[in-house]
Amino acid sequence: MYDKELRREKRKKWLLYGLAFIIFQCAIIALFTLTVMKVRNPKFRVRSATFDTFDIQSTTNPSFGLRTNVVFGIKNANFGPYKYDNSTVYFYYGDTEVGSAIIPESKAQFRRTKKLTVGVDLASTNLAGNSQLATDISSGIVPLSSRSTLTGKVELMLIFKKKKSVNMNCTMEINTNTQMLQNVVCK
Repeated sequence: MYDKELRREKRKKWLLYGLAFIIFQCAIIALFTLTVMKVRNPKFRVRSATFDTFDIQSTTNPSFGLRTNVVFGIKNANFGPYKYDNSTVYFYYGDTEVGSAIIPESKAQFRRTKKLTVGVDLASTNLAGNSQLATDISSGIVPLSSRSTLTGKVELMLIFKKKKSVNMNCTMEINTNTQMLQNVVCK
């Protein structure tokens, strides 16, 4: 009788240990799923720019012709690389396109920010007769905006692939006195 009771207590103990192990494993899997396996949208931004050529005319026919090296940043907050396709970034003065840049296909490593520098020619050839341009050039501040969509896939643990697209919408100002890009705000 005592032997049977001892075996039954042992079985209960092993069953309790097994149940505790299963609960512990479920908690670890749930935590892993909620943190590591959660796919976040990467961030695509204009970080800064330098000017190679800076030609602004403020006389009778106001215009600008700028050769810039724009630094873009793609911040990947995921636990896997973000492989993105070719994309184009368009620069606008008001609603008129004044330049574009091609972003080549590449990947941003996990939990890193990939910085890439792209040359862009900004020209006001499509803005003939725009009175606002003359006002902005004479004030020393030329407002620009940039828009783009970056599409790609986040790869988690070399198994799971989730499609993610990132929209960039940035506003910025070119200061004609200091020849610098300033007040870059991205949404």
